[in-house]
Amino acid sequence: MIRTAGLLLLALGAAACAPGGDARTAPPSASAVPLASPGFPPTAARARTLLAGLRVARGENGRTYERAKFGDGWSDETDAPGGRNGCDTRDDVLRRDLDEVRLGDRNPCVVLSGVLHDPYTGKELPYSYRRASQIQTDHVVALGAAWRAGAWAWTPGRRLAYANDLDVLLATDKQTNQDKSSRTPDTWRPPRSAYGCEYGRRWTGIKAKYGLTVSAPEKRAVEELLATCG
Repeated sequence: MIRTAGLLLLALGAAACAPGGDARTAPPSASAVPLASPGFPPTAARARTLLAGLRVARGENGRTYERAKFGDGWSDETDAPGGRNGCDTRDDVLRRDLDEVRLGDRNPCVVLSGVLHDPYTGKELPYSYRRASQIQTDHVVALGAAWRAGAWAWTPGRRLAYANDLDVLLATDKQTNQDKSSRTPDTWRPPRSAYGCEYGRRWTGIKAKYGLTVSAPEKRAVEELLATCG
């Protein structure tokens, strides 16, 4: 993993950090780094099994949550999926989630433009590096929700990894992400009902991966989401 990141940095060399230039696909050294864990998100059947094994408990220490306890912004310096590949976490998310992606030739980590088909609403949202965007990067299980479910007891390094784990992140509509905030599925679900199954699968996969608890109402709500998978 470290060697791969080093190859990417060498490929960038003394190139300017500005993204400009013609679009190119990412070089093998960048694309070789997995942007998700194997088998993530889990299948519906697997998610139901994982959900049944999660510890049910009320959230704790909600008043002590601070965003800074998960690190200062995006960081590539973690061993989470996408980490140590020489690219900013947000750029990794955009490269993975956008269609019609154009990358900078001088810095192939940077997304110059693309289109997001927002999973939460179904909206088609254009993206341009040089313009204000209606796209944000959402922590599916928000940092505040993770904190209440057990992250309050983690080391700073584990919290940093969580905040930058591509399994936890999705590119989504800005306003919808803000409406969601740190709510759990018993109080918020994607407006686009067709995404309910995958949302439940992702939610359960994240909770199981990090050993987070679920509240009783939250568990019932996720069971309902997974029931839509058929």
